[in-house]
Amino acid sequence: KMTLPLALVALISAFGSSFQYGYNVSVINSPAPYMQDFYNSTYLERTGVPMDRGFQTLLWSLTVSMFPLGGLFGSLLVWPMVNSCGRKGTLLINNLFSIAAAILMGTSELAKSFEVIILSRVLVGIFAGLASNVVPMFLGEMSPKNLRGAVGVVPQLFITIGILAAQILGLQGILGNARGKAVARGLSGLPRGRISLSDCCDLAAGWPVLLGLTGIPSLLQLLVLPFFPESPRYLLIQRGSEEQARTALQRLRGWQDVDEEIQEMYQEDRSEKEEGQFSVLSLFTFRGLRWQLISIIVMMAGQQLSGVNGVFYYADRIFESAGVHSSSIQYVTVSIGAINVVMTLLAVFIVESLGRRILLLAGFVLCSASCAVLTLALNLQSSVSWMSYLSIVCVIAYIIGHAIGPSPIPAVMITEMFLQSSRPAAFMVGGSVHWLSNFTVGLLFLYMEAGLGPYSFLIFCAICVATLLYIFFIVPETKNKTFMEINRIMAKRNKVEVQESQEPKDSYPLSRQEEKKSLSSTE
Repeated sequence: KMTLPLALVALISAFGSSFQYGYNVSVINSPAPYMQDFYNSTYLERTGVPMDRGFQTLLWSLTVSMFPLGGLFGSLLVWPMVNSCGRKGTLLINNLFSIAAAILMGTSELAKSFEVIILSRVLVGIFAGLASNVVPMFLGEMSPKNLRGAVGVVPQLFITIGILAAQILGLQGILGNARGKAVARGLSGLPRGRISLSDCCDLAAGWPVLLGLTGIPSLLQLLVLPFFPESPRYLLIQRGSEEQARTALQRLRGWQDVDEEIQEMYQEDRSEKEEGQFSVLSLFTFRGLRWQLISIIVMMAGQQLSGVNGVFYYADRIFESAGVHSSSIQYVTVSIGAINVVMTLLAVFIVESLGRRILLLAGFVLCSASCAVLTLALNLQSSVSWMSYLSIVCVIAYIIGHAIGPSPIPAVMITEMFLQSSRPAAFMVGGSVHWLSNFTVGLLFLYMEAGLGPYSFLIFCAICVATLLYIFFIVPETKNKTFMEINRIMAKRNKVEVQESQEPKDSYPLSRQEEKKSLSSTE
């Protein structure tokens, strides 16, 4: 059952970490024109000449692309950090990246430095790279097998809530503006002591505040998460402390008898004793994990290369061509963000009943069909009037498809397809593929769009179909199975024997309840 401590630790770690990943994905979209003006005016103040158009484009491209690049660096830190600092410890240390970035971004306009914004995007990218891998691992290891899928989708839910929050706060009437700058200029001529409270409130507006807000969830997590337990599997298998693991499990489950889970952890520990801790290199060379590794690479690449960023990029133009006024486009973007949140929330509730495979397959079917029809609709909309409305339907169908399967499920599958010793290295590989693919799409999509136009969606359609076929033939259902049961299923596909202990179950270290039972029976 879902207990209050498990629900709270899921909410705090997802809000403090995953939420900010989503927030920083879309936070610079709305205020982009004002930020570019700031880049230009700062350069003009320094040099006395306006910024060259090509140089401005380069600086803005760096501002956008430093986030996924930082995400890649963050993913490369996963394996060393979660093994040495633990899952909870890594999340707590990670907050420092976010708080430092928030302070730098929030004060960038006052400091008259666009360089600190670009540096902050790297820092917040490193934060997101760690968060996007460590939160699913942490929550997956804490959850009972019947709730692992639902709890595992919570980080993705908070990523979509973060995107929506940035879209709402980024509306021009709220913080997606440069009001603070105009007010600051007006105040600079006033003598000291003549600045009223309302002036200060006006000054605390605009894009620097929008960018700096990202530090608040981190601060909250830094203050609250220490009161919650570390991953019980990490405590028992990697730290060798049954006492701490038992206490953590009892608190998370809400009852005293956790012997069955403790024994399952010991069984997992024994089965992988011979291999030891996996590095990324040993993960690639170990035959017993071959199909698991290929599966997470395919799913993570498929998730990002399926065109989700392209659809979001095209959405504004699609709605404009359907007759939506340009001033209302920002509200349409918010409504798309809201659909994304609602459908991911639906995935939380249906993942345990329908299973992971069904959601992945249904999601990729919907995405590939949407991309194919969207190509047709975009090509014909100049000659057939109602085609622009069909484009809108395709965009919404695509977002629904991606939100129920391809977005949330791959991270859940990494947690489930690997055991304790190989999971950190697997997340490091999966995370690196995720961020590299994200970076690649960001880099190449503008060129694809310029060269191919609407036909670029056919490439995304082909990637969706290829990923769909791979999942259909290779990826097993992992719903309601222990990590050891999933390991046995994959061992058959890898054509290897599972190294299970030949000792009887009684030879595992006795838990305290079992010790009491054996003592009372001998008296």
